[in-house]
Amino acid sequence: MGMRSGESREGAPGGPPGPRASRTPRMLVLAAGAQAAEAVGLGVAIASNVIDSASGRVSTAANAIGFIVFEVIIAVGVAWIAWGVAHMRPWSRTPAVMTQAFTVLIAIWLLQAQRYAWGVPALLLAVAALAGLFAPGSLRALNRPADAPETGGPQETQERQESRKTATPPVNRRS
Repeated sequence: MGMRSGESREGAPGGPPGPRASRTPRMLVLAAGAQAAEAVGLGVAIASNVIDSASGRVSTAANAIGFIVFEVIIAVGVAWIAWGVAHMRPWSRTPAVMTQAFTVLIAIWLLQAQRYAWGVPALLLAVAALAGLFAPGSLRALNRPADAPETGGPQETQERQESRKTATPPVNRRS
């Protein structure tokens, strides 16, 4: 009925962490957190642009609306990548690294424009995320298994094997 005092459930408060929590490398958590913080930063920039647009401080409303829509799409994509990294999805590594590369470039541009309030945090988050993504434990966690096919799943691999068995060898016809 109840648990004895010496027993504890896996993942329960006071008990040992669950299997998922014990396998996630700390540096990967850092990378996911930095990526998520960038998505939140984009949200702050979106809110600032919406306020500017609503107050009439923008040159043209049509450009502002288009830019805000573009920012929302980017913020959702960055948040989705952060989710993938946090859940150790192999597909998320390349988009996360590319996002950080672009963030470094944008941070440098912001620093050159003397926008230190935006450039310094962007640069620090990008460096932290790259360090987290390239840590050995993170690389292992985000690697695909060696026997996994490039595309599709086990069903696709099985279909390939069956098609090889039934395929007839090409005939060499010389005229």
